Amino acid sequence: MFDAMEESLRIVIIATGSDSLESCPADRSRNLHIALLENGIQPVAVLPADPFLSERLAQLHADLVVVDAESDARDALEHVVLATRDAPRPIVMFTNNSDQATARAAIAAGVSAYVVAGLSPERIRPIFDIALARFEHEQALRTNLQHAQTQLQDRKVIDRAKGILMQRQALTEDEAFKKMRKTAMDKGLKLRDVAQRILDAAELLG
Repeated sequence: MFDAMEESLRIVIIATGSDSLESCPADRSRNLHIALLENGIQPVAVLPADPFLSERLAQLHADLVVVDAESDARDALEHVVLATRDAPRPIVMFTNNSDQATARAAIAAGVSAYVVAGLSPERIRPIFDIALARFEHEQALRTNLQHAQTQLQDRKVIDRAKGILMQRQALTEDEAFKKMRKTAMDKGLKLRDVAQRILDAAELLG
């Protein structure tokens, strides 16, 4: 997966307390950058975890966010979660923090891969592959859930509209549905929109 996307994938590193590659003094941070470079991966930017992160990620068109969190993983996670709330992206967090509560909070908040140590170059690509696959899977699940919820809401609106037609025009359920469907086809509308108009009219007329 990663090989196919390698040339176009835009990776941004979020370094806690740092806003440039040169200002990452920790050994683990240097090891992360070396591991990326040894895999032919050149990050488009290294950004600090601050309140402006959302705008910067949008400007850079980031595809994948790598969080480089030393000991303050919770603080970094909070900024990243807020920054990606409206525009979700796969997130890989490298940290020295092995606290299980923090790890669980990170995964629950949307982090695709939470990695404690383990920065050997040969692990980078598999970690990114898994993060991308997990993110795509979770996004598909969310889309399917939203679609199911929308369908359920549409069905409720349609059923209520049918009930109004049945009551006020003395129609059977099948007749009411056919009338709504014909109106939708004639006017080029969705059945749900026709149903909502019936509900709106009924509310207006009382």
